[in-house]
Amino acid sequence: MLKSKLPGILVCLVIAMSTSFLSDNYGGPQLLYALLIGLSLHFLYLQDTVRLGIDFCAKTILRLGVAFLGIRITFSDISAIGINTGLMVICAVVATVALGFLLARILKLSPDFGLIAGGSVGICGASAALAVASVLPKTKANEQFTLLVVVGVTVLSTIAMVTYPFALRMLDVGALSAGIFIGATIHDVAQVVAAGMLFGPEAGDVATVVKLFRVALLLPVVLFISIFFGTQKASNKLGWGSLKLIPTFLLGFVALSIVASMKILPLVVTQQIGGLSRWMLVIAIAAAGLKTNFQELAKLGWQPVLMLVVETLFIAFLGLIFIFYVA
Repeated sequence: MLKSKLPGILVCLVIAMSTSFLSDNYGGPQLLYALLIGLSLHFLYLQDTVRLGIDFCAKTILRLGVAFLGIRITFSDISAIGINTGLMVICAVVATVALGFLLARILKLSPDFGLIAGGSVGICGASAALAVASVLPKTKANEQFTLLVVVGVTVLSTIAMVTYPFALRMLDVGALSAGIFIGATIHDVAQVVAAGMLFGPEAGDVATVVKLFRVALLLPVVLFISIFFGTQKASNKLGWGSLKLIPTFLLGFVALSIVASMKILPLVVTQQIGGLSRWMLVIAIAAAGLKTNFQELAKLGWQPVLMLVVETLFIAFLGLIFIFYVA
């Protein structure tokens, strides 16, 4: 299996190494370079010889990178965010899923479409879309819409990763508030980390913690949808099988955060794990860029695009209200 993935892994690794050279010699964010180079080389993803390896980097390497990132975040970091931020994230996720359901009715689409789109924007992008769809009725329409949402949120998340940091700097937002906003509003984990790092390590860590709290909300949201809207709603089962939909990298992140909080590892080991995490994230973002094709967005049709854009702007609006008037 590794042999079949090796060409794609090497492509992502070469991009990561080139971004390191660019960042070290010319300045600028390494993660952003990785994304832009990956986007410019999308044609490589169309080759069967590298596709498996690129997919592996975009999924498995990403999750390992985020899990290892937990070594940089202690319980004191999490408590510094505050209960208000946690409550805001919960409210934003619930409101976004509800908005998706409402927009589907307004646009005369299936309620399932609204739940898939709302869960994707509100929680964690493509992963949430697949998780929500997995507990809804298995229809051809749902499967097609899920694929459209995966493409749509990937593109919107990429756009948000590039535009939000510049907009926040224009608004003179501090690093802590910027991290909260980025973690609470951008869809995919990799883009959250990249956008947060543009404000520095502090903002990157805060954005990651807030984002992973959103990811943790995947469990109650999927359970709720499974019980009241899914294939199990007519049965006596409460959908506890949905527990397996929680990403396992979240457990790794929490475990390493506990280790970091206990300070049982030498500082040099902690730094090495943190460095390995960053390299994995650079590789994963390069893979995400390679997989993204902006031309596919035009194939979604105006209704799904409108739904995803409105939901994205809605959760961003809630985030702005919080950082300016509550935090």
